Amino acid sequence: MTRGGRTKDQDEPERRCIATGESQPRGGLIRFVVGPDATVVPDVSGKLPGRGMYVAADRAAIDQAVKRRLFSRAAKAQVTAPDDLADQVHDLLTRRVIDSLSLARKAGQAVAGYEKTRDWLRNEDARILVQAFDGSERGKTKLRPPDGAQTHITCLDAGELGLAFGREHVIHAALAAGGLCTRVVEEAAKLARMRGRDGGVSAGED
Repeated sequence: MTRGGRTKDQDEPERRCIATGESQPRGGLIRFVVGPDATVVPDVSGKLPGRGMYVAADRAAIDQAVKRRLFSRAAKAQVTAPDDLADQVHDLLTRRVIDSLSLARKAGQAVAGYEKTRDWLRNEDARILVQAFDGSERGKTKLRPPDGAQTHITCLDAGELGLAFGREHVIHAALAAGGLCTRVVEEAAKLARMRGRDGGVSAGED
């Protein structure tokens, strides 16, 4: 498994982090581009035009790239990297994880609440168990993640998880297999690292 929280695919192209010098699949990296005003812009969707520069999905690595002006070196030009660049990445990733879960809910691929989540787990409809990190530990241990790798997401708080389901707060949710599931897992792994929560995306018990 890579540092970004996903299983490494030998056929997946790797990119080099300009801060750490390590190469890894793009799933564990944040892409940046230079905007029209020569300012560094985070491209968390990986779709903005321009030559990409990659930094590990890690607050310390991004801060290092800013302080050491590594973006200018990578771009081979004088560019401006905002001091709050890591905060920008954090906020964008948080929004993307919430929005991805919301899309899954609207597509009928996600449910929230203890009973619905329990039923999906029992019926093996759930591929991922999602739980708020600030929920009761006793309550959370009543639900067991599906077996396998990357089946338990715990990088959001109850309020953030609630936003995805149109509620004030949510502690338990389940996500079915599919394209949105893969997207949520990858983005949650990056957000977990940005928050310093290594257990933000973990494996179930075999």
